[in-house]
Amino acid sequence: MNDYYEILGVSRDASPEEIKKAYRRKARQLHPDYAGPDSEEAFKELSVAYETLSNPDKRQMYDLGGPEAVHGGGAGGYGFGGGGMPFDFSDIFDTMFGGGGFASSGGPTSRATHGSDQLLTIDVTLEEATFGVTKNIEVDTYVLCARCEGSCCEPGTQPRACSGCHGSGSVTRMQRSLLGVIRTQSPCPDCGGHGSIIDQPCSECSGDGRVRTRRSMKVDIPVGVTTGTRIRMSGRGDVGMGGGPAGDLYLEVREKKHPIFTRRGDDLHTWVTIPMTTAALGTVFELDTLDGAKEVTIKPGTQPQETVTLSGLGVGRLSRSGRDAGRGDLQVHIDVEIPRKLDQRSREILEELAANRGEDRVEPRRADQSVFDRIREKFTN
Repeated sequence: MNDYYEILGVSRDASPEEIKKAYRRKARQLHPDYAGPDSEEAFKELSVAYETLSNPDKRQMYDLGGPEAVHGGGAGGYGFGGGGMPFDFSDIFDTMFGGGGFASSGGPTSRATHGSDQLLTIDVTLEEATFGVTKNIEVDTYVLCARCEGSCCEPGTQPRACSGCHGSGSVTRMQRSLLGVIRTQSPCPDCGGHGSIIDQPCSECSGDGRVRTRRSMKVDIPVGVTTGTRIRMSGRGDVGMGGGPAGDLYLEVREKKHPIFTRRGDDLHTWVTIPMTTAALGTVFELDTLDGAKEVTIKPGTQPQETVTLSGLGVGRLSRSGRDAGRGDLQVHIDVEIPRKLDQRSREILEELAANRGEDRVEPRRADQSVFDRIREKFTN
């Protein structure tokens, strides 16, 4: 990963305000809504860099140990955090020095916070789940305030240094105890720990640095999604307070029922009813599928509840790699219809057929006859 300072385009001794301005400038250039989906990775990298350097504690850790010190995955620092010690020494300092830990003197806290994630339900048809689709959606979300560009101040003004803490964001108190004189630090009550006070908050966002609006965007629904599938759109959630990095937008799929086909995993199922004569003689008919009309062959002697499989005409399989993972099958279930009433001619024909086949009489099965006896009798006859 590139150096966080280089990503933001600032020097290593840049002030919090310089870091914030650099982030807002680059965020407008790289945000996927304006620069296109190809900029998504660069925007995420920018957001991580800003989230780290805008936080005095994380910035101090980054300057000392790089990304591993902030995000984990490297050494624990001085041989402790890597798994040897069951506690953190900063916990002791939290108790003694008012919750600031080692970084209690790290400077004022940023007004910028990370935005929250959004969850939206999106309806898709069976056809859209089978072949994939690009849909236009609208979502209510927080976006960067266009008037103040996330600074929270009325244009032409800027925050003033807090007189209560002289811009440090914290106040120090000295107390006598049995251990001697103890110094405690806590966030400044006048500025909330920010080190500055905004006298003229932005009239558009009331000093939040963001406004709520309805946004339109396009989303690619991949092949094979089903009810409950979640699609993540990085950086499309709420922009944080003070122009902080945006959260993610999650789209939860809800698949609509189809009037003809039932989905079970990657396979589709449908049911057709044929006359008993068709079941006996066989036929070929056309069936409307998601891929258009396809021929279905009914073999002579087809029995009720038999199934004809049309390979590769089911739902496309969901692939995380983006490669074609193939499709399931279409299962055609056969029901055979027996006529409840017959005209005289039809009855005569069936009676003649039954007589020729020796099916004009029914003999009851003996109660003591085993399954193997019945099978042997069938093949003998």
